[in-house]
Amino acid sequence: MFAELTPELLLMLFLAGLLAGSIDAIAGGGGMIALPALLFAGLSPAEALATNKLQGSFGTFSASLYFIRRGWVDLRRVRWMIGSTFVGAALGTLLVQQLDPGILTSVIPLLLILIALYFLFSPQVGEEDVQRRIGELAFALTVGFGVGFYDGFFGPGTGSFFAIAFVSLLGFGLTKATAHTKVLNLTSNLASLLFFIAGGQVVWSLGLVMALGQLLGGRLGASLVVLKGSRLIRPLVVTICVLMSLKLLLG
Repeated sequence: MFAELTPELLLMLFLAGLLAGSIDAIAGGGGMIALPALLFAGLSPAEALATNKLQGSFGTFSASLYFIRRGWVDLRRVRWMIGSTFVGAALGTLLVQQLDPGILTSVIPLLLILIALYFLFSPQVGEEDVQRRIGELAFALTVGFGVGFYDGFFGPGTGSFFAIAFVSLLGFGLTKATAHTKVLNLTSNLASLLFFIAGGQVVWSLGLVMALGQLLGGRLGASLVVLKGSRLIRPLVVTICVLMSLKLLLG
């Protein structure tokens, strides 16, 4: 059972949602803030994961809407990515309820460190689009489905994995990659949330308080991405990946 809903607890959850939404919109990794806050509030691990999907959906929605309205994402062009990501996340959420995802904890920190090194040292990661390596449909069926499945099954680093794929495979600049990442992250969040709701794991009272902060934080983070571009995204992606790796390694 979660802790008593005191004004102090509600304020803490709101601020955690605000900060998580801002960071998530810029570089991903907002779950590092949101999940500990939900566990601190007394939720079980399953309830914390489910409620995190609820509050996180508001932040990714806010950021996605900002990018779409400003023309960074054309929903018609990414419909296959959205569909594949949704299916992958739904299957991953169903599977995680049957299997123990703990086996992934030894692999994910290494992947996040490699992503951090890529963004830190690659001279190609900037604002300008470069030559793509695969087509958008192939990207949807492989990266969209695969990372979506991973997000439904486990989760940490999803935004970073999407971002690196958009940059390295489709040749997107960092701002454009971040914008598309938010749309696919929203898709995987919603797919997972639907199945968590069906399982009765979502704690609505706490999730909706954090969601208010996420709405504001997602909008703030997205606007900073557009204003600052790679000058802000690049160092934050590196920092978030390293911190997430350390958290996963150290427990």
